[in-house]
Amino acid sequence: MPHLQFDVNKELQDEQRKVFLQYVKSVFSEIMRTGVNHIAVSLREFPKYSLTLGRAQIGDFVCFMNLDIRDGRTIKQKRELVKKYMEGVEEILGIKLNNQYVTYTGHRGNDFNLYEKSLDEWTDSDNPLG
Repeated sequence: MPHLQFDVNKELQDEQRKVFLQYVKSVFSEIMRTGVNHIAVSLREFPKYSLTLGRAQIGDFVCFMNLDIRDGRTIKQKRELVKKYMEGVEEILGIKLNNQYVTYTGHRGNDFNLYEKSLDEWTDSDNPLG
């Protein structure tokens, strides 16, 4: 059950939020070859001067992504996901590519839990909830 977290220092419109959340789930499912029913997404909005990135100017809009995923994904999959997410953040949320930063954290499958069960280790084309 990936937990895909996006922190922005920008107030978004409801339509942007909806489009972005759908984009995040579908891109993850496609690139990581898994279902969508177990994907958790957090989109957090902070005041403009609450976040900054070293190469951005103070007050620029920025996006920090923390992607908690199950171990087993390839470097190629991770890089493709980074690029797609950064492109989506720019296109949907209006935040420049250079003002984005991504961190991955890998976990064993059983670190992710739903009410029904802990998840298994990732396998290609899995669908943990059927």
